[in-house]
Amino acid sequence: MKHTRIIVYHYGGPDELRVVEEECPEPKPGEVRVKVLTAGVSLPDIMMREGFHPETPRLPFTPGWDLVGVVDRLGDGVLGIEPGQLVAALPIFGAYAEFVCLPPRKLVPVPPGLDPSEAVSLVLNYITAYQMLHRSAKVKPGQRVLIHGAAGGVGTALLQLGRLAGLEMYGTCSARDASTVSNMGGIPIDYKSQDFVKEIQRLTGDGVDAVFESIGGTHTWLSRKALRRGGKVVAYGLTGSLRGGRSTLGSPGRRQRFRAIAIFAWYIAVSWLLPGRKRVVPYSIQWLERLKPEFFRQDLSTLFDLLLQQKIKPLISQRMPLAEARQAQELLGKGGVTGKIVLVCNEASPEPGRA
Repeated sequence: MKHTRIIVYHYGGPDELRVVEEECPEPKPGEVRVKVLTAGVSLPDIMMREGFHPETPRLPFTPGWDLVGVVDRLGDGVLGIEPGQLVAALPIFGAYAEFVCLPPRKLVPVPPGLDPSEAVSLVLNYITAYQMLHRSAKVKPGQRVLIHGAAGGVGTALLQLGRLAGLEMYGTCSARDASTVSNMGGIPIDYKSQDFVKEIQRLTGDGVDAVFESIGGTHTWLSRKALRRGGKVVAYGLTGSLRGGRSTLGSPGRRQRFRAIAIFAWYIAVSWLLPGRKRVVPYSIQWLERLKPEFFRQDLSTLFDLLLQQKIKPLISQRMPLAEARQAQELLGKGGVTGKIVLVCNEASPEPGRA
């Protein structure tokens, strides 16, 4: 049986995403083959394609951090999971494919009745937002937070979850997205025409308790200036190293996983030496999942419950066919995407079996 997947053979621009038809993978002993229904498109996918994300694999590779799919076939020795079961996973790469083989420990059951496009939005974006709020910043009702990129995938997740947590929220965005941010409970700050540090001081008097910083570099230091005493910058992204969806780090076409993160680490270290107790703390979904896998499963289950109860509603910018992965990354790289772009990989019902 043939299937389609996307392969990157050279680090670089969107044109490096190739659509390949090949034999469907067979699960090895101890693996589960998943028929992918939806895969998320994220800025880390673009960074890995460019070669500078810390998780960038060696060539060739298939992008795709997050997926929702149906268990299609079990390898020998797999117990406790059934063909036909709806599952979610965070493989970090490999999700841009119609079928993928993964170890059972990577799979989290998805409650029946959820839209696979909405469910996949929780796997990377909402887990990131939830864990930064509750495990990194440890927010309390009434506290103030600043969200950078507030109209994006993680930004809108932070707004929805922050509203549930009873936070006073401010969000940087473009003027076009101001209504989206305000409708979700945040006070918009136009990053193009306003100095967000001055605006936060004007609006709050003494700053915010937490900033969720996705841009990196010198922007991390500006975010620290928006804090009140004892506040935290939760730093989780390096999107400032992209412009128009392309790397700004030089040496294109090379795997340079640690160049941007070295600057990132310097700001974190210096923040702990300066007065004011204004700390920069790192957040990494993949490292927390590796060190505390039970947190990931627990938090994703909590988010699925919130989605079932309609307390959260992921914003889906576009649903696009898997074969249009290049166009999807181009769209995301240009900026201005509100919510999540989702690749639809399979729409037919699977025919589950056992290897």
